[in-house]
Amino acid sequence: MTESRSRAQRWADTRHRLEHDVDVWVATADPAGRPYLVPLSFRWGGETLLLATSENTPTGRNMRDTGRVRLGIGATRDVVMVDGTVEVLRHDELPDAEADAFAAKTGFDPRTFREKYPWFRVRPERIQAWREADEIAGRDLLRNGRPVVAEADR
Repeated sequence: MTESRSRAQRWADTRHRLEHDVDVWVATADPAGRPYLVPLSFRWGGETLLLATSENTPTGRNMRDTGRVRLGIGATRDVVMVDGTVEVLRHDELPDAEADAFAAKTGFDPRTFREKYPWFRVRPERIQAWREADEIAGRDLLRNGRPVVAEADR
């Protein structure tokens, strides 16, 4: 078991993951509640995560139809969970600089495919981070889109 991290250290570790990790588990559900889980590449833009996938996939349809997603970044013993709302952008609505940054970070450029992939911008509403059982109690870092401040952080 590792030593429990302070909230400030969890935020620092979470920001590092968001800035440096490339892949994320994407969990969605269709309007009837049927779940679907896939790995996708992502880019963190400072306030939102950017994803791209075909709108003909269950994940693309689910994000478009429900506007909700849950993302899992990292390993099970060092995870960042993000619940967020989804904004769908047509393939030509994203500024070239953002699309170029996405392609550079992920090694994947959806603009090169014949099928026009939409972009999915995820705005976090809740972020949780924990490693072991001793970090479960303080895992919420962001709730309702606002940072959680613990008594020890004040």
